[in-house]
Amino acid sequence: MTELVTGWGRATATASHVLDVEDAEAVARAVRTADGRGLLVRGLGRAYGDAALNAGGTLLRLPRSAPVPVPGPDGTVTVAAGTSLGALLDAVLPHGWFVPVTPGTRHVTVGGALAADVHGKNHHRDGTFGAHVESLTLVDGTGEVLVLERGDPLLGAVLGGMGLAGVVLSARVRLLPVTSSSVTVHTRRTSSLEATMSALVEDDAAHRYTVAWVDLVVGGRAHGRGVVTSGDHADRDEPGARPVELHRGPRAVDVPPSPVGLVGRHGLRAVNELYLRRAPVRPTVTHEDPTTFFHPLDVVGRWNRLYGPRGFVQYQVAVPTDDDLLDLVALLHRERVVVALAVLKRFGLASGAPLSFPVPGWTLALDVPADPGVAPTLDRADALVAAAGGRTYLAKDARTRPDVLAAMYPELPRWRSLRERLDPHHVFTSDLARRLQL
Repeated sequence: MTELVTGWGRATATASHVLDVEDAEAVARAVRTADGRGLLVRGLGRAYGDAALNAGGTLLRLPRSAPVPVPGPDGTVTVAAGTSLGALLDAVLPHGWFVPVTPGTRHVTVGGALAADVHGKNHHRDGTFGAHVESLTLVDGTGEVLVLERGDPLLGAVLGGMGLAGVVLSARVRLLPVTSSSVTVHTRRTSSLEATMSALVEDDAAHRYTVAWVDLVVGGRAHGRGVVTSGDHADRDEPGARPVELHRGPRAVDVPPSPVGLVGRHGLRAVNELYLRRAPVRPTVTHEDPTTFFHPLDVVGRWNRLYGPRGFVQYQVAVPTDDDLLDLVALLHRERVVVALAVLKRFGLASGAPLSFPVPGWTLALDVPADPGVAPTLDRADALVAAAGGRTYLAKDARTRPDVLAAMYPELPRWRSLRERLDPHHVFTSDLARRLQL
């Protein structure tokens, strides 16, 4: 059937033929009979821009309800690519294991986590999701089923390759051992961007997970003030820690459709002030369940509707130095970009995969309403980021130009060379691939 499909930001939409494929044989058949518009696997639709769109082509949907086996004594589990990270967490947590890397939502498939080589609040300690994959099984661009083991150079085409090197069927993932289902969380306010950055550097040295909400709406000396939260898996003997068992958290309540956007500069000032005041004046230590700490937005269903029919752009970049980050924030503030949500983290070492996003330094993720006037400013921001040796995140991108991409990802030729070995006829494609001439 043909469906109109959008990115999570709702600023991009294209029509595609959608095909459910139940097993490796069905995937291989779809690959061997693909037409000129090509194929792409689509998971749960949380790519913000056009990474999971294929205008006029075919989108493959893998099964989402495959059972997750009990992890082995070595902490590894083989999981189907269509399984969400949330379902994986629900299955392994009662056995004393945790997903090694989780992004800001549980609604990402294992295959999607590999395609984007997702990162979490623990990148400075544990790297990307791909760093914890022992092997994966995929169908390549000729319809052959391959098994790639850790250390195989062809993994460099898959991890961060945005689904353009093959259809991942399953992966063997190394999990993180835990003795409780609670996270010990340290929370503190900061008064400026410099103070927020300093707090993150300090907490990175002490905690596995760190992240900061940053207020980029307020001006003056308070610009960049924030709330820094840092966490570690609680030991079962800690007072207040809960045993290893399933805790789903509150049920999500959907945001209703709206003919207009509900996000504006004046309203954001009030919302940000309220959020800041809810944070403790003095640093506190609490115990939280995984949903509250790792996936706070998941308690609001279809929160992307808040931006109205025009949707929004998530602009996430990585830059190497403090000065690069300060210059970027100054540019956005000077040009009065409306930033609805800003999240700041630090990255550790790069994974080595040529299109994997994280590089050492800072990563700033911004939700920006998709107003026409913001495009030139983001183009100027791209130029600043590229000149600094930084990059944009392809899993969230909807607008970067191909000439800028080459500067941001200098190993793009190596990725293309590896991709040619897995998909010599470019069966796998996407709107993002066409836009960026990948």
